[in-house]
Amino acid sequence: MSRLDAQLTTELDPTLRKSVAVGGTALVLCLAGAFADRQQFFLSYLTAFAFWLGVPLGCLGILMIHQLVGGTWGFVIQRALESSIKTFPVMALLFVPLLFGLPELFLWARPEAVAHDPLLQQKAAYLNVPAFVARAVLYFAVWIVLGSLLARWSKAQDRNGDPALTQRLQTLSGPGLILYGLTVTFSAIDWLMSLEPRWFSTIFGMIFMVSHGLAALSLIILVSCLLSRREPLASVMAPWVLNDLGNLLLAFVMLWAYLSFSQFLLVWMENLQHEIPWYLHRTNGGWGAVAAALIALQFALPFVLLLSRTVKRKAAALCAVALGIALMHQIEILWFVAPTFYPGGFSIHWTALPASIGVGGVWLSAFLSELKKRPMLPHGDPRFIAVVKEHGF
Repeated sequence: MSRLDAQLTTELDPTLRKSVAVGGTALVLCLAGAFADRQQFFLSYLTAFAFWLGVPLGCLGILMIHQLVGGTWGFVIQRALESSIKTFPVMALLFVPLLFGLPELFLWARPEAVAHDPLLQQKAAYLNVPAFVARAVLYFAVWIVLGSLLARWSKAQDRNGDPALTQRLQTLSGPGLILYGLTVTFSAIDWLMSLEPRWFSTIFGMIFMVSHGLAALSLIILVSCLLSRREPLASVMAPWVLNDLGNLLLAFVMLWAYLSFSQFLLVWMENLQHEIPWYLHRTNGGWGAVAAALIALQFALPFVLLLSRTVKRKAAALCAVALGIALMHQIEILWFVAPTFYPGGFSIHWTALPASIGVGGVWLSAFLSELKKRPMLPHGDPRFIAVVKEHGF
């Protein structure tokens, strides 16, 4: 690690200590809420966990895409992506508390409910606690292995500059994206769609793959822009690189809107009694205003702003757009989860904020700990060396 890298990572120490302290305190406060309302605690915790897990998941997908296609934009954010995917073991530990609240969250986890519902009995071969836990172990095992191999081989390339490691990373990323798609799809079905087990959608997993990518890219852009105030990132974070990142963010925004509207359109056209209630729960009362806000602030406004080259080429403007998208994604997760328990209208409990801050603080501390261990740029990658020679960084 160079002197500039060491100086930059040292400056991360205060943020790391604060994230540990704030995250731990918020989790304790949220846990205290479990004594007052056990179901609400697990609802808030699931919402927070689903949002923060989406960040390393989105980073994993983006990193594998970058390894396959290359591109200067990817080299600038590569270290942040690798640091994020190394947090999967921490997220696996944070998943464990949810296992103690399955009956509070999922109708299919209540034997008395299954005994009186023929539809739940038909789905019991898939929706049961042992199978749910086994699949969760499988999902995290796949994500941890993929993340560890990608980060380890990239780190080895920093030491020896072996071009063969580039081929190895690309060879892993192809099948890795297939495994990624399958695991993200089924985890979304297990942890979110099965909250209302009578409803299903074949697009649901795709929506979450794109949503995770949207949230991950937004937060990574924020982190990279903050780090680019110092060398070595300052010299490579050129306006045209920001423009490329903005274009990628725009693509995710458009794809999210397309998939979300496609799901709504198909449900509306089919008009089936087991599908319509899911949207009715999410448009009644204040939930309809939340849905409108998602359309306006996670699609329409970012879409218009990201069409502008001026916005995409200015770090402050791009960061503002990215921050807004990240915040709206958190609201989107709430919109997916909470109406199951409050179908009559908008409701949010005080434990939602400390749960999000707590899980986020723990994740951020793990992320910064990993970021401190690696140089900010992949100087051993032959593709990056070629980019440096071409553009004169």
